[in-house]
Amino acid sequence: MKQLLILAGFLLTQSLTFAQVPTGRPSASGNMNMGHFYGKVVDANKKGIDGATVQLKGSKFDPTTKKASEVILGTMITAANGDFSFDNLSVMGNFKLIISGIGFKKLEKQISFNLKPNGNQQDMMALVDKDLGNIKLEEDANQLQSVTVTSSAKPQFEMGIDRKIFNVDKNLASTGQTAVEVMKNIPNLNVDIDGNVTLRNATPTLLIDNRPTTLTMDQIPSDIIERVEIITNPSAKYDASGGNAGILNIVLKKNKKNGYNGGIRTGVDMRGKINGGGDLNLRDSKINFSLSANLRNNKSLSTSENLRDILLTPIPTSVNTYTNNTGLSAFSFYRGGLDYLIDNRNTLSIFGNIVKGEFSNTSTQTIDSILSGNSSPSIGLDNSSKFSFLNKGTQASFKHLFAETGHELSADFNYNESNNDNNSSIKSTFINQRTIGSGYNKNYTSNIDYERLFKNNAKFEAGVRLNSRNEFNARDQYRNEVLVNSISNQLKYSEQILAAYTNLGGKKNNLSYQLGFRVENRDYTVNVLNKQGQDSLESKIKLPISLFPSAFLSYKLNDKTDVQFNYSKRINAPNPFQLQPFADYSDPLNISVGNPKLKPQFTHSFEVAYNNVYKKGSNLLVTAYYKYSTDLITNYFYKDINPVTNDSAFYSSYINANTSKVFGLEISNKTAITKWWDLNLSFNLFKSEINATIPGQDVNNNLTSWFSKMNNNFKLVKGLSLQFSGQYQAKTILPPGGNSGGGGRGGFGGGMGGFGGPQSTAQGYNLPFYDFDLGIRKDWTLKGGKTASLTLSVSDVFKTRVNKTYSESLYFTQNVTRTRDQQMFRLNFSYRFGKFDVNLLRRKSTKMQDGGGMDQMQQQ
Repeated sequence: MKQLLILAGFLLTQSLTFAQVPTGRPSASGNMNMGHFYGKVVDANKKGIDGATVQLKGSKFDPTTKKASEVILGTMITAANGDFSFDNLSVMGNFKLIISGIGFKKLEKQISFNLKPNGNQQDMMALVDKDLGNIKLEEDANQLQSVTVTSSAKPQFEMGIDRKIFNVDKNLASTGQTAVEVMKNIPNLNVDIDGNVTLRNATPTLLIDNRPTTLTMDQIPSDIIERVEIITNPSAKYDASGGNAGILNIVLKKNKKNGYNGGIRTGVDMRGKINGGGDLNLRDSKINFSLSANLRNNKSLSTSENLRDILLTPIPTSVNTYTNNTGLSAFSFYRGGLDYLIDNRNTLSIFGNIVKGEFSNTSTQTIDSILSGNSSPSIGLDNSSKFSFLNKGTQASFKHLFAETGHELSADFNYNESNNDNNSSIKSTFINQRTIGSGYNKNYTSNIDYERLFKNNAKFEAGVRLNSRNEFNARDQYRNEVLVNSISNQLKYSEQILAAYTNLGGKKNNLSYQLGFRVENRDYTVNVLNKQGQDSLESKIKLPISLFPSAFLSYKLNDKTDVQFNYSKRINAPNPFQLQPFADYSDPLNISVGNPKLKPQFTHSFEVAYNNVYKKGSNLLVTAYYKYSTDLITNYFYKDINPVTNDSAFYSSYINANTSKVFGLEISNKTAITKWWDLNLSFNLFKSEINATIPGQDVNNNLTSWFSKMNNNFKLVKGLSLQFSGQYQAKTILPPGGNSGGGGRGGFGGGMGGFGGPQSTAQGYNLPFYDFDLGIRKDWTLKGGKTASLTLSVSDVFKTRVNKTYSESLYFTQNVTRTRDQQMFRLNFSYRFGKFDVNLLRRKSTKMQDGGGMDQMQQQ
């Protein structure tokens, strides 16, 4: 009876349609939707495939164009046994069935009901309700082998509206090392001999997964890094702190495919130091779990030659210092995380990491004093230091997706804590000096962000952020094993920042724009206590409410070319070590002391960029930039008595320069020369101007400089690849220091030399240097989708990396020459496994297949 009713309705509809629609014109609603397709998706063993995506496409008449166009009629996920069905379909016309599943090749199939105008009733009824039978999918070997978290098809460089993105997970030269080695291969970055990273001659703010961190570059294993994002002009969404250096965002690897995968890796260097690690990822429709661990041991050898000519003395005097240093380090990195998809629109994520390590250094120093050409007896020093740390971090976030596309609300909380202890000693025939220190750094950050995308392509963003930072550092100074209370102290530092922002963006024709506005209320307190724990100095600074605008414009000239303009205003507040008024005497030849009267510096940054993808796999990016800073925090030298040795000594301190300007032109070109050879070239030409008034003199330091980098990637025979990179740095003003982003031991305090690396100075510069790195890797594809690789890398291949600096003051001129770990060989092996079998776990929801949920949690 049911079949007769369906047939009667079908015939009635057809008669009405042919009576009302002119010949040659399709009807928009002429066919009654009574068709039914159903079937089953199976694998080679005829087992139903759970969680496959089935999409049905058909033709629809467009009354505007008077043409039929292909549209999606429905999308569904197969049931646990592989079944699928589509109801209420037009019985006329042709359809396309598209089926895809993780680990299988996509299948496309043309289907129809095949109704015949003069067919009999029984045949027509069978065709309206059509069984497509078992549809078999073939396994995709390429998908099963792609068990790393990122696809090798990703380009090495991508351009966003506010950032440059470098995919570094395939970098050969940095395999088995740290983030410091990764940064050496980023075109826009410079890395000095101590691992301090600078961007356009300034120290950037370091983020991990768009979140603040207490880690330094040399504490982040290179093998867990997926990509590096450089944001030279951050939008109003980001903290305004960071001065004139922008943001360096390290994005860690994350599992993105259903099933499980993991890997183990190990390596050894030419000095017998071993590194190793492993990771395990598990993901289904509701949960994404990841766990990773890395262990690293390192031995570093360095030399230093310091030639200092003393001025303003009756007798010409030179003090030459020669140092040989051996550094040993061992640290472990543990990270775990869980994403929980509450439903298609709500996701909860929790991550945590623990990093523990120890650094020790032993060095011998020889000091020669020369008066009027006559040498005095040499002084020998034996130096040793030990530094241990424990970093802990926790991140929790919640994200809600509204029904409308691009409409979301998220909340994020981050807590990072770093604890450290250190002990350093200097022994000679005249005096024994020792420094014992300890400290901690606690950072709390919470924020709420709201986004709304409107139908006219306009996008609205708003959010609030609260940041609280507390630091403590204690330092005891000993002379001949006797505590010197007058120069032993404790430093307490607290900072609170409350901020709100809004961004409005959109697109009209070929023009994209984003205008932002941020407001911040910032205050910080510095307490320096004497040995009895009583306040000896307190400095409370409450800055007026500051406004930070930003603007981004992008115009697409054609499909391959666009131009961009952006502007931002930033602040760089002095860090606690730059404010501390008591000196650090742990190195008597490099005594540093802060200045509690320092003011924050403000920087206005402008950029104009031209980006052209001139052929497949090749693009040219040209950027002109200008930065203007007021009250730039700069370094200077003065002379005073060292109370530990009771000798005259030179001190390094900080002062606000009047103004600073940087003009620059940056050119990056990536080209696919052949199918097996990619070449990346970059060039940066810039002029730096620092105008400062320091005690006793006015200083104007103007210098035009440049640096260039190249990176060659060769695909040789099957599974064999080679990378050869190099850089040249011309004479450059010593870069600005900062409180984040550097390598080395920055940010720990407690007698470890403050924030590490050279500070900005109106009184010195770096001399030219160049070096080359080499890496070669062999990949194997094993059974079951497993892979293995063996990598040999050599840093500073030709032993050409020699760091030379020159500095001067009213009291001396100084030339320093340093080398570190020249021509270093490393061998690393990795093995990866995984199974992307959608039947292993529960099926995914349609929302997750479309890219919703946790994959978007880290998007900006």
